[in-house]
Amino acid sequence: MATAPTAPRTLYDKIWDDHVVEVNDDGLALLYIDRHLIHEVTTPQAFEGLRTAGRPVRRPDCTLATVDHNVPTTSRKNFASVESFIDEPDSRAQCVIFEEHVKLFGLTYFGMKDRRQGIVHVIGPEQGFTLPGITCVCGDSHTSTHGAFGSLAFGVGTSQVEHVLATQTLMQNKSKNMRITVDGELHEGVNSKDVILHIIGVIGTAGGTGCVIEYAGSVFRNFSMEARMSVCNMSIEAGARAGMVAPDEITFAYLKGRPLVPKGEAWDRAVAFWKTLKSDEGAKFDVEVHIDAADIIPTLTWGTSPQDVVPITGSVPDPAKITDPGKRASAERSLAYMGLTPNTPMQEIKVDKVFIGSCTNSRIEDLRSAAKIVIAAGPDAKVAPGVHAMIVPGSGIIKQHAEVEGLDIVFKRAGFDWREAGCSMCLGMNPDQLAPGERCASTSNRNFEGRQGAGGRTHLLSPAMAAAAAITGKLTDVRKFLGPVAEANIASGPKLKLASAYDFMDEPQAPPPPRALDPATTSASSTALLDSAEGRSGVEKFTILKGIAAPLHMDNVDTDMIIPKQFLKTVKRSGLASALFYTLRKDPHTGKDTDFVLNRKPYDQAKILVCTGKNFGCGSSREHAPWSLNDFGIRCIIAPSFAEIFKSNSMQNGMLPVVLPVEACRALAEDAEAGLELEVDLEKEEVRRPNGQASVPFTTDSFRRHCLLNGLDDIGLTMQRNAAIEAFEAKRSAQWPWLDGFGYEGKIPVAAVKASKRTDW
Repeated sequence: MATAPTAPRTLYDKIWDDHVVEVNDDGLALLYIDRHLIHEVTTPQAFEGLRTAGRPVRRPDCTLATVDHNVPTTSRKNFASVESFIDEPDSRAQCVIFEEHVKLFGLTYFGMKDRRQGIVHVIGPEQGFTLPGITCVCGDSHTSTHGAFGSLAFGVGTSQVEHVLATQTLMQNKSKNMRITVDGELHEGVNSKDVILHIIGVIGTAGGTGCVIEYAGSVFRNFSMEARMSVCNMSIEAGARAGMVAPDEITFAYLKGRPLVPKGEAWDRAVAFWKTLKSDEGAKFDVEVHIDAADIIPTLTWGTSPQDVVPITGSVPDPAKITDPGKRASAERSLAYMGLTPNTPMQEIKVDKVFIGSCTNSRIEDLRSAAKIVIAAGPDAKVAPGVHAMIVPGSGIIKQHAEVEGLDIVFKRAGFDWREAGCSMCLGMNPDQLAPGERCASTSNRNFEGRQGAGGRTHLLSPAMAAAAAITGKLTDVRKFLGPVAEANIASGPKLKLASAYDFMDEPQAPPPPRALDPATTSASSTALLDSAEGRSGVEKFTILKGIAAPLHMDNVDTDMIIPKQFLKTVKRSGLASALFYTLRKDPHTGKDTDFVLNRKPYDQAKILVCTGKNFGCGSSREHAPWSLNDFGIRCIIAPSFAEIFKSNSMQNGMLPVVLPVEACRALAEDAEAGLELEVDLEKEEVRRPNGQASVPFTTDSFRRHCLLNGLDDIGLTMQRNAAIEAFEAKRSAQWPWLDGFGYEGKIPVAAVKASKRTDW
């Protein structure tokens, strides 16, 4: 009998279908995770949950660990240990606990003594840990970076980090398919950062909500892997669950020979499979966006959201010309925070600091791009007086690579600060921060209020644009550093010799076997920290919640606003009530309470938060945002829409996010403003209003509703399906053997590092 033809599938469809272990009747799937990246901010609590429950890490060979968010980027010449090198106590505690757990569970770890250490989304591709066709997760929203290789990669919260460590699976609902096609020729001076900023400006920070974006068209086909990673990295800023680009010969050339990719016959077999990873002709996309490359010129942000973009030739927008009252109020707030006057030309805005780094733009191609601008500016080019410009490579290997090419000398001669690898000023959890009022030209991915430091002002742009700003002292059109004069300066400037990334790669070394924590071999301080950490103790039931509701009239309430990064340095899931909306509740100059709604009675006792603006919880995948709300006493948030990761994280913590139309949210907010109590009934799925007014119905995912009503733990439920997971793993090993044991079946040789000479001048 003839087989029925298969309907055309998208790239996302294919990877999803390949990784489904089981599907519930309601469509919720148990998805197998091929690769798991972990770091010190979102993992210690997950590790402690495993210890409390006595659970091992299911697949140590599929997990890669590093430290990046907290680590200082100053010289490590005299580095001896984490305990002595990191001054800030909470940052040190997170790193110490993380290292102890990595040893306990026998995981591959790139620590601060390892030159392979770096930003988690840089080292994965660099080592070949990231491969086409895989599922990849990390407790960090910018995991979408790895989608550049044709993988399904997305950020998760700490509860889901623990779930993957324990089961190597996640419970997921399938997203919609979205395709963004950019065709045509890019103008000179326009690169991948300009492209993704332009895209976000077109579709908005909620434009990709509920979707996985596939980037298509001639522009992306012609991009390098570094450029594709920059684009996919910021998919989360467009509200998407993930971003991806179909793998091709550029992908295979980048991967071949990297430490953790398959070798020999396994490589040929893998490539043959990877070549099938593309959307079929006629595959259906739920959303299609087409952009002409000719419409994109060098682009940057002016406000406090990644969608607040403008061409470098443009001006600061005038809120008076915005008709929508909500958007006008948002623009006015952004301009007040940014200290900008409407209609000011962007190229007249002076900067105090320049940051070139982050998981968006810290790779060798990004550093070369910035160095080219410095050389093009002429032999006497210097960082402008009064400007501090810093370069932070994405990994120790990239730092070494750049130094062999002589890029560090170009930067240092011009007055740039050349640093060690780490997340650095991208989110300022480390000493690299902006002071209040300082303005930064940054190659990072978010310009939220306080993101790079309390009161700091951020303009997102490309590495080339950042280098131009450093030289001129103000936001500058990078095209001023192109043309005949620039070419002459480059021709007469230092001759940089390009080196190969493979000159700096170690053969991988097998991780040590798991061990029990022995007080005799564990530092007293780390043992105390581990003992004081808080384990997972199940999910609190949610049935009926009645109480005071606090009104909030804001769009795009981001995770940095919900809880600033200085409060993320915790090894517990509690004690964060005072951190909730800290920058709104405290005057930055006096430290006294403001008139913010949660500071006022009766809202300081609120159990429900009613937000009338869309896209609540956008930004990071960090679970600290729902933890702080829960700790304050708020167990239900009502809003027109939520960022997907925030919504999932809330439910993992026994909290209920309720999606209602804007008009219903406004009506409930009016009740809240009158000081009236609301009652949220999950079993009946309705919000009951006071004074006999009609209840407002809502719907909830049936599985999540069942778990909340009964206080069920996802991990325990998943472990009941162990037989299905084992059967899937057997099939996976037969079909894709290169995914086991880092592609070496656990037998990993150790080889010396190839020697490389520095560039001669």
